[in-house]
Amino acid sequence: MEEEKTEADQELRRTIAEHTSTFHLPTPEEVEEEQNGTRLIPPSELRERVDDILTVLSDFKQRREDGRSRTDYIAQLASDLSEVFGYLPELVEYFLTMFNPSETLEFLEASDSPRPLVIRTNTLKCRRKDLAAALLKRGVTIDPLAAWSKVGLKITASPIPIGATPEYLSGMYMLQSAASFCPVLALNPSPDGREKVLDMSAAPGGKTSYIAQLMRNTGTIIANDLKPERQKATVANMHRLGVRNVVTCCYDGRKLGTLWKNRFTKILLDAPCSGLGVISRDPSVKVQRTIKEVQRCGVLQKELLLSAIDALSYKGKDGGIMVYSTCSISVAENEDVVNYVLGKRDVRLLDTGLDFGKPGFTRYQQKRYHPSLSLTRRFYPHVHNMDGFYVAKIQKLSDKRPGDEDEQPKTDDVKVDGEEGEEQIINENGEMEEDEDEDEINWADEVKKVTKKNDKKASNSAKKKEDSESSTGLGKNIKKRQGNNNEQKGKNKKPRAKSNHVSMPPQMEKKKAKKNSTNAKVTKPRRRKPQTEF
Repeated sequence: MEEEKTEADQELRRTIAEHTSTFHLPTPEEVEEEQNGTRLIPPSELRERVDDILTVLSDFKQRREDGRSRTDYIAQLASDLSEVFGYLPELVEYFLTMFNPSETLEFLEASDSPRPLVIRTNTLKCRRKDLAAALLKRGVTIDPLAAWSKVGLKITASPIPIGATPEYLSGMYMLQSAASFCPVLALNPSPDGREKVLDMSAAPGGKTSYIAQLMRNTGTIIANDLKPERQKATVANMHRLGVRNVVTCCYDGRKLGTLWKNRFTKILLDAPCSGLGVISRDPSVKVQRTIKEVQRCGVLQKELLLSAIDALSYKGKDGGIMVYSTCSISVAENEDVVNYVLGKRDVRLLDTGLDFGKPGFTRYQQKRYHPSLSLTRRFYPHVHNMDGFYVAKIQKLSDKRPGDEDEQPKTDDVKVDGEEGEEQIINENGEMEEDEDEDEINWADEVKKVTKKNDKKASNSAKKKEDSESSTGLGKNIKKRQGNNNEQKGKNKKPRAKSNHVSMPPQMEKKKAKKNSTNAKVTKPRRRKPQTEF
């Protein structure tokens, strides 16, 4: 019994020491040695230090080291995370501004793990139930994707390559990530045959084929992409999936606003981005992407989004609707772009219609965005087990731009009936003036105005008379000249010799008779035979 008590006391002291002991950050000399490479730290120790810093930040007042600020702990955490996960330090610092420290660690861990394989059933050729039965016979383990999707299937294990089955080659399904379903579901095209949809960056055709599937091969879809090499895959997928309402083209998306202005009822813009949401598929983003490149992508996305809004037609039942999406989680490529467009075009944000996902940021550091940005949706790999994605649904209200001044024609004062039957006068400046009483009218000014108007009318009438006289004089001179010419022609004419046959009417008279003829039925006299003289 005594031995057990002593062991329990020792364990209690250890736990108290662990929870009450303060964690000491490395000194500046130790940090320099780590950066120079003279002191090597194994990844396990780095991970332990990351956990210790997170525990200190969770209860900073009680566990912080004297003389150390919160920024010191955050800076050390960023450098350790960048070494553990292989990121550029500036990217980790950027993630720490968007998430809290513990959530940043969860995001980095989820970005290293692969996402589940998802396929989309092509309902133009089969049903999801039939496709699942066919794949189960081949030994593939399948589960429904989620309650929000009626066509998605999640594959957990497969003894055969999913991209080479007879079902795939016959066009029964398409390999597509779960996050890329969301922009098409938010766009929600109708199968009434009147839709004109533009997919501004369509290659390789996953979202384009899903739009055609929802439209049931009706209407028209323009699948555009900048590079012709990428459109080869789009054309191949459209043929394989049995899509017949798609036209492919290769234009710069920034010029489509002037090329096809007010042409489309719905537009999908899955803009090219930095790819910070799909690091699990492309780990090179960890080292290649810098903050300057992210900001450069934001400038391109603003130009593309403005061009897409110009190509959108606001006339119709619901007005022009478009969806803007990216596979990035950065604020510079998402909220900054949408908030910029709200100030440049007459548009508004709509609810995406997606029940899941986190709302977009309305504030970020010192920036404050429009409150309607909470209607946009964000998807994270550590929260939804999907690729990082951003979706915003935009409605175009008119072609007006906030910077343009409305040109109004100058008009005289107009009387308008105001409240309680009082007459009000609208001046040229747009100011409202109350109608004065008869006693307060300045009659001298009124008489001057009337006399000025009369003088103007008299001067205008005199000018008109002079113009008419000058025109009549010219007409007389022209007639005299024509008469003299006719007399000279008559003198020069020689008398014709008389012919024995009967003269026929000239052709000109026939033409005149045809011109003067009407549609009324006229009884024509019989033609007489020409009489010959013996």
